[in-house]
Amino acid sequence: MGVDLSVAETVFPLAEVFTISRGSKNEARTVTVTLRHDGHVGRGECVPYARYGETVESVMEVISSLAGEFASGLDRQALQNRLPGGAARNALDCALWDLEANQAGRRAFELAGLAEPVAVRTAFTLSLDSPETMREKASRNAHRPLLKIKLGGEGDIARLEAVRAGAPDAAIIVDANEGWSPETYAALAPEMLRLGVRMVEQPLPADADGALAQMDRPLPVCADESCHDRASLPALVGKYDMVNIKLDKTGGLTEALALKRDAQAAGLGIMVGCMVASSLAMAPALLVAQDADVVDLDGPLLLAEDRENPLLYDDMGVHPSTRELWG
Repeated sequence: MGVDLSVAETVFPLAEVFTISRGSKNEARTVTVTLRHDGHVGRGECVPYARYGETVESVMEVISSLAGEFASGLDRQALQNRLPGGAARNALDCALWDLEANQAGRRAFELAGLAEPVAVRTAFTLSLDSPETMREKASRNAHRPLLKIKLGGEGDIARLEAVRAGAPDAAIIVDANEGWSPETYAALAPEMLRLGVRMVEQPLPADADGALAQMDRPLPVCADESCHDRASLPALVGKYDMVNIKLDKTGGLTEALALKRDAQAAGLGIMVGCMVASSLAMAPALLVAQDADVVDLDGPLLLAEDRENPLLYDDMGVHPSTRELWG
């Protein structure tokens, strides 16, 4: 008997409105996959992203269309060629890892040949807002060791100044979400250095990032929208210093681990990021985040409520999942 597949939308209200350069939202719409086989269960979660032409409905349709193939024995390795990278394959791939771990009575990290994971320090994201509001949010979160600041609009220097004033001791990284021009980046780079920014993520649009190869990069530049999977890497070398690995882009943990290995071999630093989602989506990403240069797995901290058996966040960072949650 093959694997039984079910898929559902799961909506999580956010603790407060979340804004980036492309828009705002007050809830996280995720897709949950559940796989069942011979009394064992595996789950995975993904976040469809309009930036890549995905919707909750389209992703659920793709996943549902594979029910017959899973019943006939489609496995994780075959899935890598059956679907392209993206949210649908991510949820299925992570659910298969969870199912395989439960079937084997072992943890997913063991199946992947990895060392036992430990807690890692994660960034906490401040969404795009007025300088006054961002200073207030920075002050509330000044105890956190690493703040990620969403920018990408007129007045970004004022926003950075406000955040630094609100959290004078926190390390800061910046995410422009493709919101700058080369001229804007060149003007902002020395100001970011002055304010102690450690790294800037995707300053230019992915289809116009060639300019980075000819520009001075006085602080590390990380590819996000320009980096999806291993096929992305050749075009990134010489333009970027780091890559942001997100499972919703790679299409799951399987490709994410391979991308990490190849990116490190190419001399690129590693950031592991996430969409705004629950602990179920963060749990497999934590395996990739071990020894990463920057970790940004704060999705559950932005929710008003999380799943049962959630990840633990404390002064040490975010801790690996329990068996009851995933893997």
